[in-house]
Amino acid sequence: HLRSAVLSIMRGDKYGHQFYWDRAAILMFQHETGGRLARHAKPMGLGYFDAADRMVGVAAPKEFFILTELLEGEDYYRHLERIGREGATDADVDLARAFADWLADIHADKREDPDLYLRRVRNLIGESECIFGLVDAYPHPYALFPPERFQALERRVVDWRWKLRRSTHRLSVVHGDFHPWNTLVRSEGGRLDFSVLDRSRGEFGEPADDVSTMSLNFVLYALYGQTDRPRLSGDFERLYTAFWERYLERTGDQEILEVIAPFYVFRGLVIASPQWYPRHPEPVRTGLLRFLERVLEDERFDWRNINAYLE
Repeated sequence: HLRSAVLSIMRGDKYGHQFYWDRAAILMFQHETGGRLARHAKPMGLGYFDAADRMVGVAAPKEFFILTELLEGEDYYRHLERIGREGATDADVDLARAFADWLADIHADKREDPDLYLRRVRNLIGESECIFGLVDAYPHPYALFPPERFQALERRVVDWRWKLRRSTHRLSVVHGDFHPWNTLVRSEGGRLDFSVLDRSRGEFGEPADDVSTMSLNFVLYALYGQTDRPRLSGDFERLYTAFWERYLERTGDQEILEVIAPFYVFRGLVIASPQWYPRHPEPVRTGLLRFLERVLEDERFDWRNINAYLE
């Protein structure tokens, strides 16, 4: 028999609903849980409008998936492990420059949307996958970084949130999770080329996110095997320097040095984490945790003198 129903869609706005996937998550939640609450209107269906404005139903969803092409290549972290054992080749240094070239190209695509930039800064600080969520995932209390140090770190990060409010003009196309586990490397005619996987946290953001992610992994691999004070040196310093020099040369973006600190904190919390990296030697972990605090104290990141933040 015929029944009356209400069809609802959401309007995009600056409160975290800019994109259809933001709005889809809320509608999926309402569809899944509305019927379990007493006195709540019962959900009758879930669907979407396609590119031709046709209504398409989604029947009894349990878990969503994505299907992508299969790419050739080896995870870049395996190349970093090789460099740690055997040293870097000229092709490895050229690849670090190629990473910087690619980032310079994608970051050149700007977007004027101050509200979206501010949202990305909120995400950086407060999202479950980002700074506050990572802090909560550390053991509590944690002997190497007790609660009072975490509290001080969080307060400084909030100070940086207000500093970044003046940087909304920097909104750019980004990858959002450009690290060695999301990068596939292949050999082509004696040179190394790469592809990327698992774009995250939005199409547009702050370029410093991508730059901090890859550059800090060069630092991480340099620290392995050190039993004394943690330092960036040797072949990984070559990669780090080649990457930073090429990026700044291509973009002329000196302003990135004035905004990158909290993005380094985010990535530093990841690679210092005892959950994700349980086998770190203690000097590696303590050096990274020290870096988190010190990088926030400089108004401008001194990329050539990174060891001052580690030692």
